[in-house]
Amino acid sequence: MSPERGGARTSGERTRRRLSTEERREQLLSVGARLFAQDPYDDVWIEQVAEIAGVSRGLLYHYFPTKRDFFAAVVRRESSRMLRLTAAVPGVPVRDQLATGLETFLEYVASHAEGFRAFHRAEAAGDPTVRTVYREGLAAHEAQIMAALAADPQLVGRLPEPAALRLAVRGWLAFLVAVCLDWLDEPELTRAQVRDLCARALLGALAV
Repeated sequence: MSPERGGARTSGERTRRRLSTEERREQLLSVGARLFAQDPYDDVWIEQVAEIAGVSRGLLYHYFPTKRDFFAAVVRRESSRMLRLTAAVPGVPVRDQLATGLETFLEYVASHAEGFRAFHRAEAAGDPTVRTVYREGLAAHEAQIMAALAADPQLVGRLPEPAALRLAVRGWLAFLVAVCLDWLDEPELTRAQVRDLCARALLGALAV
């Protein structure tokens, strides 16, 4: 029986595993993160995403009805991932967790540079819905850090009053993002040096 007529596959045939709904969605978001990290929001076309992912535009629109929905999903995914990776252990002093937490965060930044860049490009997007999703993500990070500080038994009675604390944390997050983006572009410092720099900046901002 010849290969062409029988059940054997020819050399030009390849077995393709059908992706599950979640796997396909993750694939599309990964492609989107790469494109949005490279180019401004207005310069990314949904057709590019479909072509790179090897799917039809119809399938992509089945998952994400508009480009706004698609970019918002990219931003939400990265925000959720960062929150999950940097969650503090309740009741453990922040100073004891800071180095490990920053090490985990910097590993994420290095391993998911495209997603990190895409997340922080959202503020510059012209779409108000995308900017809202981005700002909600930042607010969640800010709240997570403030909750960890408030739960630190070593900082009871030593933290600034709430408004000043919020500004300090917000300013430190802006510093952290700027340092990480610069580090990705020009990695002149080691990860340990960046980690220690950011740790000192937070403790200095809190004056603890």
